[in-house]
Amino acid sequence: MDKKVLIVEDEIFVALEIEQIVEDAGFGVGAIAADRAAALAAAQDCDIALVDLNLRDGPTGPQIGMELASQHSIRVIYVTANPAQIGEAAVAALGVITKPFRPQSITAALKLAAAEQPEILAAEIAGFTPFPPPGSWNGMESRG
Repeated sequence: MDKKVLIVEDEIFVALEIEQIVEDAGFGVGAIAADRAAALAAAQDCDIALVDLNLRDGPTGPQIGMELASQHSIRVIYVTANPAQIGEAAVAALGVITKPFRPQSITAALKLAAAEQPEILAAEIAGFTPFPPPGSWNGMESRG
């Protein structure tokens, strides 16, 4: 695939594990960033971002996700042990993968993000919680 993934994670061993999963899934890694400045500097070359919430510079992940989506049109997926911290930044993302994660969850979420029109059927990916596009809650059926 020709999509590049930005990994925003400050724990190096977690970042390297995610990097291996991304590459095994057939995606390229554009960069690994441990804070907001590095993430935004690498954004121009990336299509998808896997973003942790609590980074080297504090709980900046939600703001980074918002900036990557709005300023760089990057499809964002949060990867965190604290999904409740996402808050309003959920509107910028396709969804969240909760740590500890399964490699299959990241692979499936990347394929979803690379799709031309990702669907809410993402609820079927184990460990992935999709966020509906803004304004789409009305009339949505439960897939529980």
